[in-house]
Amino acid sequence: KNQHHDASYKKHIHPYSLALCYNRPMLQQKIKADSAVAMKARDQLKLDTLRGLSAGFTNELVSKKMKPTDELPDSDALNVIRREVKKRKEAADAFRKGGREESALKEEAERAILETYLPATMSQDDIRKIAAAKKDELGITDKKEAGKLMGLIMKELQGRANGEDVKKAVDSLFS
Repeated sequence: KNQHHDASYKKHIHPYSLALCYNRPMLQQKIKADSAVAMKARDQLKLDTLRGLSAGFTNELVSKKMKPTDELPDSDALNVIRREVKKRKEAADAFRKGGREESALKEEAERAILETYLPATMSQDDIRKIAAAKKDELGITDKKEAGKLMGLIMKELQGRANGEDVKKAVDSLFS
């Protein structure tokens, strides 16, 4: 009886209904496709950057005890990209301190490529408005609770703003 029910259920699913849920390629697939385009265009910098990012995705999959051939959900893929962007920024700063401007420029070029895959971040003013509203809502007056406030704001914004900008906005509320 269950087999009949399952079979009749399958008949009523429109073949395109599942495709509608997945009409937007996942970020990992988009990056693979962009790697192929970069390879054909002989854009070595972009190709190397995207290959490194693909390796980051594989490492993330393995760390989550998934198969390296699985697809990484977009939320996890964005976290990997943010981590890679942060690495490039830190490396560029380190190269500048070491007097290696050429290497710093390469790191910044890679960072620019990676940032194209991130959603747009909020402006400092918008972050400050949200931080002020949250501060008033929670009744926080002491600078000692700034860390708690920052954590709550980061959770609310969920990747739409980077931690550095949120920290500046929160610090400006207490100065």
